[in-house]
Amino acid sequence: MSMRKPTWACRLAALSTGVALFTASAFAAGPSKPVPALGEPVAKDIVSAWDTTIYPDGTGLPAGSGTAKQGFPIYDEKCSGCHGPEGRGETAEELIGRELPLTDPQTSQTIGAYWPYATTLFDYIHRAMPIDKPGSLTADEVYALCAYLLHLDGIIAEDAVMDAKTLPKVQMPNRDGFDAIDAKPN
Repeated sequence: MSMRKPTWACRLAALSTGVALFTASAFAAGPSKPVPALGEPVAKDIVSAWDTTIYPDGTGLPAGSGTAKQGFPIYDEKCSGCHGPEGRGETAEELIGRELPLTDPQTSQTIGAYWPYATTLFDYIHRAMPIDKPGSLTADEVYALCAYLLHLDGIIAEDAVMDAKTLPKVQMPNRDGFDAIDAKPN
């Protein structure tokens, strides 16, 4: 009987099994086993600040409002350094432009070309922007930024007021461009 060298798949399987066994034993701590010191507890007020969900129908959107006119100076101050003037891209992604269809391999994931719901725009800006101070924008600032970006992309009028009632009603150009099951472009 000859002995073969273990393949990389066998080594990976052995490593995975070892990690799984270690993890299982570490978290199976009972009265006689200490719990591993992994990280530190997070205060409930911090968790509640991040524990928000905004749905396509607008459920979860906070009170507040904004227009494109109000959004311009906020964008100019807090966003244009990365996303460029009028959202055309700098060091960060281009936000505006929907010239190419999703079926084109060169299409970008801009707001108008890619995002199916305007509420997703609010949620993303609210959680993740600006990059150096995520979550620091007020609801009014986020609504104004949404209005500004949607207006730049020709989706809403300049004087349209975005709030918890109007933002979910915005018909995004790619609303029907995704399969609800796997969220891949059609």
